[in-house]
Amino acid sequence: MNPLKLLLCFSVALAVPLAHSGPTIERWQTTSGARVFFVENHALPILDVQVDFAAGTAREREGRAGVAALTRELIALGVAGMDETQIASRLADVGARLSGGVDMDRASLTLRTLSMADKRAPALDVLRAILSTPQFPADVFDREKARSVAALKEALTRPETLASRAFWSAMYPSHPYGRYATPESVSALERVDVVAFHSANYTAPRATVAIVGDLSRTQAEALAEELAAALPPAPGLAAIAVPELPAASEQRISHPAQQAHLLLGLPALKRGDPDFFALVVGNYSLGGGGFVSRLMKEVRDKRGLAYSVHSYFLPLAQPGPFQIGLQTKKAQADDALKLTREVLQGFLEQGPSEDELQAAKQNLIGSFPLRLDSNRKILDSVALIGFYRLPLDYLDRYPENIEQVSVADVKGAFSRHVRPQHLVTVIVGGE
Repeated sequence: MNPLKLLLCFSVALAVPLAHSGPTIERWQTTSGARVFFVENHALPILDVQVDFAAGTAREREGRAGVAALTRELIALGVAGMDETQIASRLADVGARLSGGVDMDRASLTLRTLSMADKRAPALDVLRAILSTPQFPADVFDREKARSVAALKEALTRPETLASRAFWSAMYPSHPYGRYATPESVSALERVDVVAFHSANYTAPRATVAIVGDLSRTQAEALAEELAAALPPAPGLAAIAVPELPAASEQRISHPAQQAHLLLGLPALKRGDPDFFALVVGNYSLGGGGFVSRLMKEVRDKRGLAYSVHSYFLPLAQPGPFQIGLQTKKAQADDALKLTREVLQGFLEQGPSEDELQAAKQNLIGSFPLRLDSNRKILDSVALIGFYRLPLDYLDRYPENIEQVSVADVKGAFSRHVRPQHLVTVIVGGE
């Protein structure tokens, strides 16, 4: 695209989306205590449903690392009256798809189905059965545990895995976010551990239901009631502990890989923090904006010390990490690390230039509609808003909040959240 057209696109993006950029989100609570978030959208005959549980890896007990992921995997592999093959066949018969995953904070089950009653009802019946009557068959448990152990052993041969694990452990040395599954921890799990984890965490008060698509509000209420009624009641859950900030450190791990993997960061940002938008804008200028970011220009373009370098914030229920990552030749690892630290320090002292600030805001605002251009993308945003209890107008006000950020806001936010005295560094494969 030529520069004039690009500027015009940015101008339109700045002028139009600020008024109303997000879908209308409706919210209520089921009689069993699950929170529901609904966006009615009849553009396509599609329905997307996501059920999130506060059942991420941070909820694992000491010595049971890996149980959260194993529980999430097994929950859909056998229910009362149906084995995994029958579940897959029933979903395939109506063109439905089940997916999901686990992170530090949540475990998710996501169903996509056609919205016509003859397709929707059988698919939702399967989801309701998965939520209410998982069986955790012993043979399937043994098989999936063995697969997990094999996958972990293979992953631990890769330098990026070693770097990530050492990095998180250094950032969260005595916090659940710093724990990770090992072949030994998963091998030690028994079926009873999965059953206990499911009983404690897959409950109605710990559930958030996001519904997006071709349903009326009345139909969505009935759907949510049926799904939540399938979940056992339980008391609310305690908050995840606030992590202590680590002392600055540097760890070097030998590895035969040709490239050295470098990670720098610290616990920095919690979901809902008022500094979020200033940090998003500032990070675009620092290392989140690809080839226009300062780190990329200094480390890659001018010095040739890395093919790619990036930075990002990962907000979680408690402060998640700010991270800078890059790969470089082993012989250049120390030079790349030194320059990366200098660029970060300069950014902390000076913040972005006005040109960098405006470029960041224009890109973030201009690209924002692409984050909401499908049912699934809307579902992802609505599920995040619901689970982390963000304001319902979060999407509406996103462009406005980005546009209001100043250089002073960025400098202030970075000074509060990215403090060098707590920056941990991990190098895998350096000389």
